[in-house]
Order: sequence, then C-alpha cells, then structure tokens
Amino acid sequence: MKDTPKPDKRRKYDAAFRAEALRLAEQSRSTQAAARALNIDPKRLCQWQKNAQTPVAAALGHPWTRTRRPNCASCGPWPSGRRRS
Repeated sequence: MKDTPKPDKRRKYDAAFRAEALRLAEQSRSTQAAARALNIDPKRLCQWQKNAQTPVAAALGHPWTRTRRPNCASCGPWPSGRRRS
C-alpha cells in the first residue's frame, strides 16, 4: 500500500472572503440568508461576526473587523452580562 496523505476535508477561507461575507451579512436581511447565499454554515458566519467584534481583532487591524453588532438570528442578541438559558 502507498502512504498517500489524506486530503484535507476542511474548507479554508481567506481574509478577503471573510470580509466579503461580513459585508454581505451586514447588508442582508439576516445572517442566515447571507450564509445560504455564500453556501457556508450560518454558525461559522456568526462566529466570524463575533470575532470581528473583539478589541484585539480591531487593534490588529484585521480586514474583517466591523463596528456594528451582528444581526444573527440563530445566535440572538449579544448577552448583557448574563448567560442565556
């Protein structure tokens, strides 16, 4: 048998794609609609939105940083110090 490496099954997204996805989600009526249009998982897009909100990402000048809170229907509004049940 040959020792061939297995192909990587995970999709990788570059910063330009993430920035475009975040822009589309901001302009779209919902994050889930934008995720469907881009054929990606809505949870992944929500995670990108949350990561873009961190002060560290903004300080580092990542191209996918935003100043608005995400409008994610599946994640709900940002918590106000308490955990959701």
